[in-house]
Amino acid sequence: MIRSVEKGMEVHEKTGDIVSACEEAVKVLEDSRLFNAGTGSTLNIFGRVEMDASIMRGWDLEAGAVAAVRNIKNPISLARKVMEETDHVMLVGEGAMRFARAVGFEEHDPITPYRLEKYRKYIEELRNKGVDALPVKWRRLGELMKKYPRYFHGTVGCVAVDEKGRIVAASSTGGVFLKLEGRVGDTPQLGSGIYATHLAGASATGIGEGIARVVLSKTVCDLVERGYPVKDAVRMGIDYLTQKVGLDAGIIALDRDGSVAYYSNTESMPVAFFSGGELKVVRG
Repeated sequence: MIRSVEKGMEVHEKTGDIVSACEEAVKVLEDSRLFNAGTGSTLNIFGRVEMDASIMRGWDLEAGAVAAVRNIKNPISLARKVMEETDHVMLVGEGAMRFARAVGFEEHDPITPYRLEKYRKYIEELRNKGVDALPVKWRRLGELMKKYPRYFHGTVGCVAVDEKGRIVAASSTGGVFLKLEGRVGDTPQLGSGIYATHLAGASATGIGEGIARVVLSKTVCDLVERGYPVKDAVRMGIDYLTQKVGLDAGIIALDRDGSVAYYSNTESMPVAFFSGGELKVVRG
């Protein structure tokens, strides 16, 4: 996470491009193999990786997103291509893959030995209990989330602001472990996984079904637009989600003045950020 922040700062200092800074920060996390994003994403019910990502500019509301993409290295970069090189906001599945190949994304296997081992282990556990994994629906998986929390978390996100107050928000994920094929979570849904305006930006993590139901990221940005400090807005957003849907979630956000905020209803949500001339890491 420290490398991610440092990379974002380096890119911005060299180019002055806050979009590239945000994208490159996310790419560091996608490539680290430690998170549920890019290389290292969790596997779906059939043992395959399907990834989602999105990026949004606050000053003009331009955005790009991809969902259920396979076999590419950096979904966040593909999302940016959608934003900048098409008239669309989101591409999914096979259509997104055709676009990826057309704009030069090479074949890449994002499955790591760690994720494959966990998948095989859990599928074997289900079989030993006489449970067919395929019909397992979301509410059943919600119970498993409490038993195996490390398998279900790890979405990455970034929010950045430059000296002109221009805000960018981004996120990337492999989705929820053992998800049904074709499942799309909050990450590529504008307003849910990410959102950015001329006043604030936010990026969420957690169980996407809950985040999407309350449109978490836009809820936080709207609260800032209504005059609430960003630190109050993130807490109010998470409290509302907890009250309404009761699922795990966290969010990072900032405003155009560079005030940083983060909050979650989970035991931990590591956050790293550069503020006030200092790089800080919050491990809790």
